[in-house]
Amino acid sequence: MKFIPLIWRNVWRRKFRTTFTLLSIFIAFLLFGILMTLRNSFAFGVEIAGLDRLVLINKITLIMPLPYSYQTRLETVPGVDIVTHNTWFNGIYQDPANFFANIAVVPEPFMKIYTEYKLSPDEMKAWLEDRQGVIVGRDLANRFGWKIGDRVPLVGTIFQPKSGDVWEFNIRGIYDGEDGVDKTQFFFRYDYLDENRQLGDGTVGWYIVKIADGSRAVDMSRIFDAMFENSSAETKTTTEKGFVEGFASQVGDIGAIMVAVSTVVLVMFGLVAASTMAQSVRERTAELAVLKTLGFTGPAVLALVLAESLFIVFLGGGVGLALAWLIVQGGDPTGGLMAIFVLPPRDVWVGVGLMTAMGVLAGMVPAVNAMRLRITDALRRH
Repeated sequence: MKFIPLIWRNVWRRKFRTTFTLLSIFIAFLLFGILMTLRNSFAFGVEIAGLDRLVLINKITLIMPLPYSYQTRLETVPGVDIVTHNTWFNGIYQDPANFFANIAVVPEPFMKIYTEYKLSPDEMKAWLEDRQGVIVGRDLANRFGWKIGDRVPLVGTIFQPKSGDVWEFNIRGIYDGEDGVDKTQFFFRYDYLDENRQLGDGTVGWYIVKIADGSRAVDMSRIFDAMFENSSAETKTTTEKGFVEGFASQVGDIGAIMVAVSTVVLVMFGLVAASTMAQSVRERTAELAVLKTLGFTGPAVLALVLAESLFIVFLGGGVGLALAWLIVQGGDPTGGLMAIFVLPPRDVWVGVGLMTAMGVLAGMVPAVNAMRLRITDALRRH
């Protein structure tokens, strides 16, 4: 503790240079926090996707449907617990800019498979009793100010109703969930869609199969695909995690882009910090020699220089990461387009680790040079 005043005075010896370095590191870790949040948002659902949930899609492409009759055959396979299906609806609410996922599901098996979605028994009962019933995520309800009992019209872009111009839905429940659960979705009943659409009746978008043993996911996937081999609608089966990752990758490998940008920024500003420390040590050659004359050992001088480097990085980086966290607490700035907008604790700790690494790497060479400095050489040079 007695060296803190010394470290503080050395850090602020050149106020302009130190301020510029702090701002550089501040910007680096502010961007790191925001980019990791965006990365997490684009990878929504991947972390909580179940390895015991397999997804069957049409082998040609996801947008091609599968026959409804496949369900009965899947249910007969040993090791299968629950089979259900989803169908992408792609309806528009008021304006095409108001995008959100709207999917036709079978309520009971759907909620048994996706236990992370929390819905009260009364809301579940109301959903089952209303063919036009729908449940919406908490974030989606907040986005549009919806409440239970509201009637919501959607314009179909894929499926047109047999009568009228729009599909009408009644909000019967608002589901919730823990952090990481997508609460921006709109789930309505498949039987309402199938009975009232002009084309496509008797088909579904994809199947979700919950298996008893997640370790057999690969074997079960092969069994399912072999069942429908050489049929008019062959399947491609993967784990739900693989399905979600594939769905997200349609807009590009966002995660890799975010990591690459963060790496470039951190390396660039890390070099700024290293340059600052090297210049600071060169300017204080004589003072370091005096410290050694007064009894400071080489390791003590090394620790002193490293402490200065770590102090600068943790001050600038800590404030930047804290500001990123505060910005994220304000919620999704897009008004709901990002299903999950959180900065995971894991990435916060990664940020702390990066600050430590940056501080040590930026200060190591100047610190080692200061430790090896000979008193006579330093005084002669000065």
